[in-house]
Amino acid sequence: MNRRNILWSAVSALGVALGASSAKAATDAGPGNKLKVVYHLSDAEKVNFVLGNIQNHIDGVGGPDHVTIALVIHGPALKAFHAAQANPDVSKRVGDFSKDGVELAACGNTMKAQNITLTDLLPGFVSAEKGGVVRLAELQSQGYLYLRP
Repeated sequence: MNRRNILWSAVSALGVALGASSAKAATDAGPGNKLKVVYHLSDAEKVNFVLGNIQNHIDGVGGPDHVTIALVIHGPALKAFHAAQANPDVSKRVGDFSKDGVELAACGNTMKAQNITLTDLLPGFVSAEKGGVVRLAELQSQGYLYLRP
């Protein structure tokens, strides 16, 4: 075996080991140690898809008591959550998620750009004052797994 093959084998083995430990950590959420996940949404055409993913996630783990979920929205996707123009399905899902304890964070920079306030959004939203990407990084630093469907 030459050096390149030895190095490649070592790097591959390390990647497999790290992947396995991450997968174990993600599924090792025991009692009182709920998995924490943050969903990132910025594409307007993915709103219904992402909301469906969140509902499937909640259902898949046995309900909202078994997972902590945050949804951070910025960019064009935020328009789908304006109370005056949100479709009834989006409004219902947001209401259900809010009752289930899902953090619904709207990017403060996007809100300024769209000239809206929290009162213009569907009920249940909080403002990510420093920005959506900052909120995503904060949540990841707190152990949240990042998903961008």
